[in-house]
Amino acid sequence: MKETLKIEGMTCDHCVMHVTNALEAIDGVEKAKVSLKKNEALVKFSAPADMDKMAVAVAEAGYKVI
Repeated sequence: MKETLKIEGMTCDHCVMHVTNALEAIDGVEKAKVSLKKNEALVKFSAPADMDKMAVAVAEAGYKVI
């Protein structure tokens, strides 16, 4: 399963790395492909997606899911 998240606040590749690491640390998330150009993350997961957990993880990394 896949989900696309719109993310606000990323300005560089370092930001992309922070968001990627935050999302991939969530149980059930297999891969997060984060795009600075599109300001979004394509998240591939094996378990049902918990959007709240993803939003919290992104917020704790310093960014915002919109």
